[in-house]
Amino acid sequence: MSETTASLYEAIGGEPAFHRLVHRFYQGVAADPELRRVYPSRSLQAAEGHLRLFLIQYWGGPATYNELRGHPRLRMRHARFAIGPAERDAWLRHMRAALDELELDPSYDTQLWDYLVMAAQSLVNEPGERAGGPDLGLTPA
Repeated sequence: MSETTASLYEAIGGEPAFHRLVHRFYQGVAADPELRRVYPSRSLQAAEGHLRLFLIQYWGGPATYNELRGHPRLRMRHARFAIGPAERDAWLRHMRAALDELELDPSYDTQLWDYLVMAAQSLVNEPGERAGGPDLGLTPA
């Protein structure tokens, strides 16, 4: 985006849009017994807040995440969790459902989705058996 173009953060509606996205995502996580195991805390509230602040900052909003937590260091922060293809795919399935509910302009949806897929893949730290497996509904609706 050029300097004269609004950030994606602004273009999709700022903090309220990211709040809806992340809240809906964590509703899915809470109801998913397999993925819920990846989150050791009883409450998902802290994880929800961290992800929301991270995404807001990444997409051009306030740098509150860095102010509160420092550099994101995503791989380091997630290294203690066993994340294989199944966890990645479940995470993406819930994120896709949350993103679909925002009904964004397709160009913004694609930008967000491409980043989320790349980020989820970068956190995989366990071997998996899925190579060219079934379509898990991870493509935009």
